Order: sequence, then structure tokens, then C-alpha cells
Amino acid sequence: MVDTPQSTEWWRPGLYARRRPNLLRRAALLAALRGFFSSRDFVEAETPALQVSPGLEPHLKAFATELERPDGGRRALYLHTSPEFAMKKLLVAGEPRLFQLAQVFRNGERAASHHPAFLMLEWYRAQADYLAIMDDTEALLRALATALGESRLRHQGRVCDIAAPWQRISVQQACLRYAGLDLDECIGADPLRPDLARMQAACAAIGLRVDAGDSWDDLYFRLALERIEPHLGEGAPTILYDYPIHMAALSRPKPGNPRLAERFELYACGMELANAFSELTDADEQLRRFQADMALKKRLYGQDYPIDMDFIAALRHGLPDCAGIALGVDRLVMLFCDAARIEEVLWLPVAE
Repeated sequence: MVDTPQSTEWWRPGLYARRRPNLLRRAALLAALRGFFSSRDFVEAETPALQVSPGLEPHLKAFATELERPDGGRRALYLHTSPEFAMKKLLVAGEPRLFQLAQVFRNGERAASHHPAFLMLEWYRAQADYLAIMDDTEALLRALATALGESRLRHQGRVCDIAAPWQRISVQQACLRYAGLDLDECIGADPLRPDLARMQAACAAIGLRVDAGDSWDDLYFRLALERIEPHLGEGAPTILYDYPIHMAALSRPKPGNPRLAERFELYACGMELANAFSELTDADEQLRRFQADMALKKRLYGQDYPIDMDFIAALRHGLPDCAGIALGVDRLVMLFCDAARIEEVLWLPVAE
């Protein structure tokens, strides 16, 4: 068999030799990443991939399995889509700063920048908000660029220079600037139940496709994908911040404007790299949001996932004011290597 890039036998020497420079850069990046957090008094945590609840974002699909007890009893478990719940339990336990490099699992996702198993970096700070995490993120990427001797990220002909001044723009500003759409007007009177008719009319007015059955979020994601994200992270990394409150189930409301959540995403070369929050600490509100999200998931996809009541109990015990972020390591390596597909920076991809 010829060693071609289309081969699924990734162990073949020819295919491996082509990937090896990317893999060496990946290893150097991980070493620099651990050094960065160690120098800032973060503890590296390791939490189980098997969880009662995989993560409760309505649009994510998890891998289900069973735990078999020695007595023959069985319990449904899931491979986590994020280590977030477990890491927040450690914040409750008293850890002030922690990070984790976790293999996470999301079903139904395979594309140029998506893989069913991928490496997630998450870190959390007690007594901090999303502004502190923004500063961490910028310092981390600058440190990685220095360690790798390369400040420019590249993807599909786009270039993003980590050393350049970073851009910070709110979701509302981005919608106005790049799409001519007033997102706040599209939300309507109740920020937890955004007005679909307003969103449909506004999207149609700017020529965005509106399909029968589209939800408010469907239209926002199409708007972001087609009109906004292509402009983000061009020339320099971009932080997109302050999302509508209903789009941030784990985030606290923004002081002075409860219609918004203290959430941000990081973009480079038009690609999303990270998602961050000032974390919600109210157990009752968190439970209500989880229940609403699972009701939505049941309505959209005919299934839902259990809520981790141990996590809710930890919140009731007392989650300190804190902030955290999840960053896709494989995507970041892709951009440092100018790789077209995520498989080009993985030691071995999941079999098709």
C-alpha cells in the first residue's frame, strides 16, 4: 500500500514521517505550557474521564458506557465532554489555581478542525473573573510563541501574529460591525427567552438564510459562522466577549447588565480556540439552567443527560468567586504548524 495522505493506516512510516515535525512541535508546546502554569503556582489536576454527567451543553453529543460493579450491578456513565464539573469541585475543596490537560470526547463531530477525541486545556482561578483569564490567555500564547520561536499562526492562507496587539470586541459590537445587525434588539424583553420572530426578521433583512424550524440559537450560529467569525483573529488574536445570558449556562451575569454573561471566546485565523467564563456560583440558578438546557436538548434531539447532583451539592457547599477557560490544544497546534486538518497534529487519530 502506498503511503498517501488519504491512508487511514496512520502508523505507516511515510505518513508518520510527514507528521513527525508537527508532533515534535506539539510536544514542545505541551512542555512550554506546563512550564507556564508551574511558574504561576497552578497545580496540575487529573480527574476521571468517566462521569455521571458528560457536560450539559444542549448541542453536544456524548459517548455513553456502563460501569459494572463487582456484584454485577450496573450504572450508566459517560465519557466527559469537558473536565469542568470535576475541576470546580476541586475549587470547592480549596485549590486556588489549577489546570488540566484532558482527553475529552464528543460524538458526531469529525471535520477538518473537529475530532471525536481531542486534548483540552482547562484552567481555573479562585477570586478572579473573566478579565483575569483574558490576561492569562494572552500571556500563555505569548509564552508559547517564545518557546517555539514562532509568533505567527497560520490557517488556510490567513495569518495571525500573537506578538501584535490583541483585539477585544463584544458580541454586540461584532454583530453591528460585520453583519449590520443589532443583536440586543433581536433578544427582546426577556433575555432568557429570546424573541425568535425578531431574530428571523433581522436575519432576513441582512440576507441571511432563514429556514423553517430554525431556533434563535440556530440563526445566531449561522450569523456567526458566515458573517462574523471569518473576520476574527485576522492579523492578531481576537477576544469576543459578553454573550447573551441564555447562551452561557455556566457563566454569571454581567454586573450592571444582567442581559449579558461574562463569557468570552478566543479566535485566531477565523478559528475558535477557547471558551471562558466568570463562573456561576449560585447552586439554585445553576440547577435551573441545567434543567432548562436538558429540556431543550430533549425537545431538539429526543434525549437528555443526567445532572450531576454531586456538582450541585458542591456549589451549595460554596464555590468561590472564580473564572475558567477551555482551550483546544489540537487546534492551537494546527495553527502553529499551518496544518489543514486536525489529524495532521495527532499522534494517532481515532479510527474511522
